[in-house]
Amino acid sequence: MSAAIPLTQRLAGKVALITGGASGIGACTAKLFTENIEKKLPQIFPLLHHTAEMNAAIPLTQRLSGKVALITGGASGIGASTAKLFVKHGAKVIVTDVQDQLGRSVCKEIGPEETVFYDHCDVTCDSDVQNAVDTAISKYGKLDIMFSNAGISGEVDSEILLSDNTNFKRVFDVNAYGAFLAAKHAARVMIPAKTGCIIFTSSVASVVSGEISHAYVASKHAVVGLANNLCVELGQYGLRVNCVSPFGVPTPMLQKGVGIMEKRKVEELVSSAANLKGAALEAEDIAEAALYLGSDDSKYVSGINLVVDGGYSITNPSLGMVLKSHSSSTHPSQN
Repeated sequence: MSAAIPLTQRLAGKVALITGGASGIGACTAKLFTENIEKKLPQIFPLLHHTAEMNAAIPLTQRLSGKVALITGGASGIGASTAKLFVKHGAKVIVTDVQDQLGRSVCKEIGPEETVFYDHCDVTCDSDVQNAVDTAISKYGKLDIMFSNAGISGEVDSEILLSDNTNFKRVFDVNAYGAFLAAKHAARVMIPAKTGCIIFTSSVASVVSGEISHAYVASKHAVVGLANNLCVELGQYGLRVNCVSPFGVPTPMLQKGVGIMEKRKVEELVSSAANLKGAALEAEDIAEAALYLGSDDSKYVSGINLVVDGGYSITNPSLGMVLKSHSSSTHPSQN
């Protein structure tokens, strides 16, 4: 069903300028860009114009054609968006979650069982994760992409003395131990195949600190550390391991975490704190990041934490406020 959906040209309507574009990386980028735009370049660039005309007639390929992916936490939010995008790009997908009714509904919406299949999986249970990977093999013959996306925010515990031990353990079990099990069982079938890709969903909380749940922050740091270590170990087998770390995405998990169930209000809250204005981060944006990391477009990318936060993690608003305050005190307005 999804194979019939035409893939859009990803740079349609955009204009690019490439310096150093006569050879090497620049020339390759020019060729790729012209394959992905509808508007031809001016005749002043005859060679590129000719290339654009030729490539405009070439249909864009599905970037995951022939690949099989398993997505944990795939019944809603980032996981569901990624499942839809992966299938659109030609992958066969196993969607796993503990929300069985929702998961089956999502899969039914995406496509037939020949393309996408739901399997119950509690990522804290070793046998569940093992069975999910085995299901991918038995149903679709292999596993190319493990997207370890399942996670919980837990209860807010920004004060260490008020932190609940049970909550901390539960968050770590799902977010960190669950990621470990996903990677372990993916590697079990990927190592003999000498190919594969493991992607983890971490968080901007893995690179910034603040008044956030200690359990959540610690678990997401653990995920990035695990990814880095696995990258070093598994590279010898041809496996790639990466993380994607989003800023606040208005998913059901974030809505529950901030105690606001109205999506629009959560979007406004996130936007007010964001560094990059004029755009709102959505689950589909993280799905696009996972698509890149899972496709052959990133065939030599391993060991990165792809932070999708609009520059939030490198912004220090406190410094700006101090400088503005200092400027106001030394140069008072003349009224």
